[in-house]
Amino acid sequence: MNCRLVLATTNPNKVREIQSILGDVGYDLVGLDRFPPIPPPDETGPTFAENARLKALAYAGATSELVVAEDSGLEIDALDGVPGVESARYGGVDTTYPQKFARIYEALRARDANGRTARFVCTLALARGGEILFEARGVVEGEVASAPRGNGGFGYDPIFFYPPYGRTLAEVSAEEKAAVSHRGKAFSLLRQHLLKPRNPQNHKTHERSIG
Repeated sequence: MNCRLVLATTNPNKVREIQSILGDVGYDLVGLDRFPPIPPPDETGPTFAENARLKALAYAGATSELVVAEDSGLEIDALDGVPGVESARYGGVDTTYPQKFARIYEALRARDANGRTARFVCTLALARGGEILFEARGVVEGEVASAPRGNGGFGYDPIFFYPPYGRTLAEVSAEEKAAVSHRGKAFSLLRQHLLKPRNPQNHKTHERSIG
């Protein structure tokens, strides 16, 4: 009988993407929708890593389960790393992604930015009880597209141009995206960790990174 691993998100797109990346790792992968509503913790950390740890520990405590939480977002060099850890809340928690895109393009025009280098960052933390067991980080480098393109993916994918593909991450297949994306890299490291023989003492593993 498989153990359960809780994916600390209520976003169905993220649940599907993570389930696809992890595949059969010997755990039943479930989202937070399988539990009574849990108040989300305040994401007060200044870095993706700190917010991932904060969320993993909070949801592990609330569910008494093995939990993986991630914090991710878009960093734009010409905007000094904005939106960064505020990616999901950029422009306000109730703004749509098209509205966020418009705000980004307005900010770039205001700075008369020529270079549009950017990256997606994902940091994850695996927790049980009050302990962080594993951490990983994935990064994909790219550019802010000249205009949103594509109907696939979610979040900022339509404005993230990936030069090796010559397309935005909203224009590629799910398989192509998972092969290079920040979330794909971080969760591939988690997959490697979960496929190792299980250590009953669950010693912490130091953060690993692909970028």
